[in-house]
Amino acid sequence: MKRTVLMSLSLLVLLPLAACNRPASAPQTDVAPATPAADAKPSAAAEAAAAAANSGAMPAGDATAADAPASNPAADAAVAAVAQASTGAPVAGTDYVLIQGGQPYAPLNGKIEVVEVFNFICPACARFEPLLSAWARKLPADVRLTYVPADFNATWRPYAQAYLVADAMGLDAKSHEAVFNAIHLAHTLPGETDKSDDAKIGAFYAKYGTDAKQFVDAMHSFAVDAKLKRAKQFMLASGVEGTPTVIVNGKYRVTGQSDEDVLRITNQLIAQERAAASGATGAAAAGR
Repeated sequence: MKRTVLMSLSLLVLLPLAACNRPASAPQTDVAPATPAADAKPSAAAEAAAAAANSGAMPAGDATAADAPASNPAADAAVAAVAQASTGAPVAGTDYVLIQGGQPYAPLNGKIEVVEVFNFICPACARFEPLLSAWARKLPADVRLTYVPADFNATWRPYAQAYLVADAMGLDAKSHEAVFNAIHLAHTLPGETDKSDDAKIGAFYAKYGTDAKQFVDAMHSFAVDAKLKRAKQFMLASGVEGTPTVIVNGKYRVTGQSDEDVLRITNQLIAQERAAASGATGAAAAGR
């Protein structure tokens, strides 16, 4: 799946445009990074977002500036264009795969669940993040975005653990984008070709009000291990083959051809689920 670029035009060359993949039969197995398609090219919206970010980019060595989340007008514009294009019904087998017996990852008391299976270290997830964040800011009250961290190998595992700890501590909302930036732009956190470093991860999150040692200890706790196993079970049941992957209400695995296409199809599936729920409520009321 083609993916959108993050932050700097230079990343169009540095990061592959394919999704980060795993063997379909073994979500817990260590795997090598995916090889990008030779003809993969960024979309026009991706280039615009990159150019907008690049025009105000800080030096890569300035960790504080690079870590700080920044607005992205180009991403906002792309999401607005997607919303206008999100008409009609999605096509099974083309726009999405129906997950047989699929269930939401975390039932939301009537809300429609949109899951992103991701990992901070994944270059494709980093490129998707500006659009996804801009899209999430405009979600209606009956929809919630839920992150499910992928634990594909030993290099990815610390960031999956870190996400779960940050989420439990209430730190993820203010640090989510900054983690991507620290890995892929500032290089102040280890990337896929670097040695894992829990101490650096703990020190990073300490900037958001936690104790570094306690954070690292929590990463290796029984509770986090149990959550990782649950995430793997959900990914296996949903047929996840790479990241980022979007899943709607546990039923539909989105298979768009670009970041914008993924969001367009997701919007359509949300509308489809909303209509189905409204129809069921109306039928139940009529039967009373």
